[in-house]
Amino acid sequence: MSPLLRQSLGLAGWLALVFAAAALGSAASLEAAPFYQQLERPAWSPPGWLFGPVWSLLYLTMGAAAWLVWRAHGWRDANVALALFLVQLAVNALWSWLFFAWRLGALAFADLLVLWSLFVATIVAFWRRRPLAGALLLPYLGWVSFAAVLNYEVWQRNTGLLG
Repeated sequence: MSPLLRQSLGLAGWLALVFAAAALGSAASLEAAPFYQQLERPAWSPPGWLFGPVWSLLYLTMGAAAWLVWRAHGWRDANVALALFLVQLAVNALWSWLFFAWRLGALAFADLLVLWSLFVATIVAFWRRRPLAGALLLPYLGWVSFAAVLNYEVWQRNTGLLG
């Protein structure tokens, strides 16, 4: 296999993986719009339509970052960094199920705290192997930080709906 083909397939694989996680998470939020609209939200809460485009862009940069680390070091030399990435991806997908499908605000918030911690560790691990890969993850860290605060606020305002 030529190096260019290997790299192209690697990029396609990482992108497919992150968008599969996105699809798994979004499956829990297919009926989220009416539920989200009935929740009391802070004035600074973004409109529901903004989440899809933001997450799409973040997943694209996450896949590119993982590919950069994999491309530079492979599985053997970056196994901890890539394992952290995969675990945080699963924790990320779980959030939609906790919040939208199962309506468990406290557990969704706890999930975001775990996700945030895993993602900081992932950024550090990626940065050590390929600084650009770590930098590509910074917007996602910002969004997860914002999402954690928003989750907390919405949960506290809607304890009856998000038990």
